[in-house]
Amino acid sequence: MDCELAPSPSLVQLVLVAIVCFLCVGMYNALSGLGGGGQVSAKPADNANTALYSTFSIVGFFAGTFANRLGIRLTLGLGGLGYCVYASSFLCYSHTKSDGYVIFSGALLGVCAGLLWTAQGAIMMSYPPEHSKGKYISWFWSIFNLGAVIGALIPLALNVNDTTNSTVSDATYIGFIILMFIGALAALCLCDASKVMRSDGSHVILMKNPTWQSEIWGLWYTLRNNTYILLLFPMFFASNWFYTYQFNGINGAHFNTRTRALNNVLYWAAQIVGAFVAGYSLDMNRFRRVIRARAALIGLFILTGGVWGGGLAFQSSVPDRDVTSQPDYHGKLDWTDAGFAGPCILYMSYGFYDAVWQLCVYWFMGALSNSGRKTANFAGFYKGIQSAGAAIIWRIDAMEKPFMIEFATTWSVLAGALIIAAPVILLKIKDVTPIEEDLQFTDLNYADIVPQAYIGEDKHSLNTRATDPEQRSPSAMDKDMELSSMQRDKNSEDA
Repeated sequence: MDCELAPSPSLVQLVLVAIVCFLCVGMYNALSGLGGGGQVSAKPADNANTALYSTFSIVGFFAGTFANRLGIRLTLGLGGLGYCVYASSFLCYSHTKSDGYVIFSGALLGVCAGLLWTAQGAIMMSYPPEHSKGKYISWFWSIFNLGAVIGALIPLALNVNDTTNSTVSDATYIGFIILMFIGALAALCLCDASKVMRSDGSHVILMKNPTWQSEIWGLWYTLRNNTYILLLFPMFFASNWFYTYQFNGINGAHFNTRTRALNNVLYWAAQIVGAFVAGYSLDMNRFRRVIRARAALIGLFILTGGVWGGGLAFQSSVPDRDVTSQPDYHGKLDWTDAGFAGPCILYMSYGFYDAVWQLCVYWFMGALSNSGRKTANFAGFYKGIQSAGAAIIWRIDAMEKPFMIEFATTWSVLAGALIIAAPVILLKIKDVTPIEEDLQFTDLNYADIVPQAYIGEDKHSLNTRATDPEQRSPSAMDKDMELSSMQRDKNSEDA
């Protein structure tokens, strides 16, 4: 995309990132959602995912430095390449039964995914204006998960007549590989962050002249001066923990091949619904942002109790791993069976819940900062801690622990994370994020980011005020509140 003639709208850039994730991560989710990466045994996928999330947890935590130094476009493109390598390893495994390439591809994908998700997180949290963050995140999540829905339709179409429990076809894997590679190339269509303009005319906050040294120190400054983020780490840790139990403990264990494929489609479709419900609810600007944050916390508590309470009833009523993993087990459900509806609805409820959880986490972080530089580091912390949790639970699954243990740990981690995160959500999220907080530890000033149509003052005055605290008058400090108020008024008029 040619960004030299005019700044690119932030929404256009968000949609482009969503398309990249649609083709890369969406296809990966569709493949994972089959249970065991489409193989009869889940162990190769478990080993690959343990390697994946081990490297992801390390690279992801520090990936904000790479995103800020290399730029969003290059970081996202490099990140996308690992996904097609990962899919190719399962095609290879279908013929060779060799674990080596599968584990290597998982480790490589961990490095690449750390880069991709950090770049994506920075865009999703810093590009939207404050009054539209929930909607922007929901649009991204919906487009991204539409990729998983379409990706899940591929194995459904190819295995629609397979009522047994078998490995998916080679054509399924080849389709995933091609789509993932196209997604990596699509990242080249993005503009640099410095060329992006929000709908209110403001620009994204980032370093004009980043160096490796400035961005390594920037990572440390972000953690040191925003220690409250540590209380969100348990939410980060929990945010991928549930996938292992859902994919392998429910879909892989209790349904035949074609029904797993159908469940996969419905699961990701439910995520789209959950994203829209959560995103638009969080952007109900008739309520103050503080009120919306508290309502989101209460809603998460209610959903965690309701959905996972239903999950307990299901898990208590079905055979555990010691039975379902036997080659001669014939109790797997088909969509024509009378008992299919209840477990299917539960599985869709898990998809809805997962989207609400992840979208709320992104919205909470986005409500704490509008800085592209800071949110890149936040996104890195998020994906790093998230992946550490995922590495642990995938390893537990590879050790073939009972599904009831996986269920119990998942529910406990989710509930505990909400309790620990509550002080940040209740006390740190404000109605407006002060601009001067986001400008700390950058080489920008007010005049670089605030819309000129709004400012009404000459650039020299703003430069002086932004860099000299003694000259920063109360009226100037109030501009943040005034700007946010104008944004809310404009949003109400548009509605």
